[in-house]
Amino acid sequence: MADAYVKSEFHNGLTTIEFFHPQSNSLPGKILDQLAQIIHGAGNDKYTKVIILKSAGEKAFCAGASFDELVAIENKEQGLEFFNGFAKVINAMRICPKLIIGRIHGKCVGGGVGLAAAVDYAIAKEGADIKLSELAVGIGPFVVGPAVERKIGASAFSQLAIDTTLWRNAEWARAKGLYAEVQPDIASLDEAVHRLSNVLLRTSPDAMEELKKIFWQGTEHWDKLLLERAAISGRLVLSDFTKEAINKFKEKV
Repeated sequence: MADAYVKSEFHNGLTTIEFFHPQSNSLPGKILDQLAQIIHGAGNDKYTKVIILKSAGEKAFCAGASFDELVAIENKEQGLEFFNGFAKVINAMRICPKLIIGRIHGKCVGGGVGLAAAVDYAIAKEGADIKLSELAVGIGPFVVGPAVERKIGASAFSQLAIDTTLWRNAEWARAKGLYAEVQPDIASLDEAVHRLSNVLLRTSPDAMEELKKIFWQGTEHWDKLLLERAAISGRLVLSDFTKEAINKFKEKV
């Protein structure tokens, strides 16, 4: 964790939140807690009009849950606490009164797909392929599922959840509604993020806040729902199947 971080930078109404982890931007509990807190803070900051969520590095946008922490979970309480970290981040983005732009520069796995689904407008680069790998290790995309299904529909979500080995490319994700745009390279990606953020910075904050309420209408029960989903994952992660599957994966890395 020495090199991992979450940081935010404010400039002229725009708050940029960036996270990093040396293991392909995976998400241990500490990073999840910091993400949720910083998103809450930016949402409540009267000077912030628009938020950008991004990760550092040049490869994966986010590899999902930290396998090191998954294999260290010893009981249901610890399992619930860990997976509730993802629930807190998704709910933080859901209730945040500011529009959140996602800068998706690389591949998304598991919880990373959940982050891409929970932003309000995701701009991706070619090569930002997606995969929900949870079922392969005996769990399932229970916590991120509502956010992903909300964006791409039940059929596409079930396809991702069932076939854990097939990468769907960025164009597939755009066609299903996960990504709003797919850009050919990093320069074009950053230009697109910059263009949209500048447009929104000149827009009425009150109008954007009211619009966001409409976007997320019908999710008011997610505080309870995602906690229930976290409990399912927290129970399943204790199985021998999951422990063995994660350890086998770690041996290959």
